[in-house]
Amino acid sequence: MALTNQQIAQVETVLKQRLRNKFQNYNPEPASMPFHTRLLGKDRMALFSFIHSLNTNFGTSIFEPVALTLASTTFKESKTQTVAGTQISESAQRVIQNIIDDLTTANSKPNKNAEIEEIRKVARSGKMKTVKLTKVDVWLEGYDHQLYFFDIKTAKPNKGGFKEFKRTLLEWVACVLAENPNAKINTLIAIPYNPYEPKPYSRWTMAGMLDLEAELKVASEFWDFLGGQGTYLQLLEIFEHVGIELRPEIDRYFSLYNK
Repeated sequence: MALTNQQIAQVETVLKQRLRNKFQNYNPEPASMPFHTRLLGKDRMALFSFIHSLNTNFGTSIFEPVALTLASTTFKESKTQTVAGTQISESAQRVIQNIIDDLTTANSKPNKNAEIEEIRKVARSGKMKTVKLTKVDVWLEGYDHQLYFFDIKTAKPNKGGFKEFKRTLLEWVACVLAENPNAKINTLIAIPYNPYEPKPYSRWTMAGMLDLEAELKVASEFWDFLGGQGTYLQLLEIFEHVGIELRPEIDRYFSLYNK
């Protein structure tokens, strides 16, 4: 399903606004790198610093609003930076810890459907605890009432962080089921692009902790899920088009650092 003209215009607007706002408010870090600067030039060092700064908030400033735009025609409701819930039962916390312990020691393999059902059984059992969890980057509700919560990660997440990624996904499940034990809930990690292209994404590093079919969407899997088949390639074309249109502005901005 191709993106509508309105969606394309909205994505282009997000990109232009975010980039221009970055130009207006960005100040390169004052760190002195005399060898690099003399070898490469002030403008290239400024560009290097700019890209590094942009990468740190690319998810919240660009990927998340773009995701909402894409999901607007395929999902009933979509939100960003949303709280999954505030209550978890102590019994659910114990179940989550047991799941993570078993995965860590390789006593079991990840099976998200089974894990959700384990949590569902105890979602309201025992004492309820108030918690402050990681916010949901992209919150979606389908027309079939299924919920999809995404945690957007960098293209090369730290291998040591997978255990905490898993905990976040399971805690979101527990919060939702504490409020509605019958909810249809899916919690996933999204990685916006594959840094290894054209080779496949190296999923093996996550295989012991994540259910790769039910908890991970990479590149086209994520964007096509949001906007329909072909969305990822269309999105790349939009980014390229905006980049070409803004190239004179970009060149003009970085030429200031040659003075």
